[in-house]
Amino acid sequence: MRRERVMINPEERPDLEPEISEERELKEPPQYRVILHNDDYTTMEFVVHVLQTVFYKEETEAVQIMLLVHRNGSGVCGVYTAEVAETKVSLVHDMARKHGYPLKCSMQEV
Repeated sequence: MRRERVMINPEERPDLEPEISEERELKEPPQYRVILHNDDYTTMEFVVHVLQTVFYKEETEAVQIMLLVHRNGSGVCGVYTAEVAETKVSLVHDMARKHGYPLKCSMQEV
């Protein structure tokens, strides 16, 4: 965990010296796995394309994740903060709909 130094205004706390600072812990934001789910209609090529364009995976890694999704029913594409994960899930759904595929993507807190 990171620590942040906060300067205390001497007018607010006259009992403290002006140069004394207070430390407080900053919590890391929660992380979320973004998961692709297998279906019987979305092509393997399209899944690889999604992994490369939305998740910036190299072709080799994209093919490995696609095969994991195909064989196991789902596969993790990456781990992100909530806002980034939500955006990626939305991008996947938009791309899939635009191309006529029912590809499902979800997020799960780590």
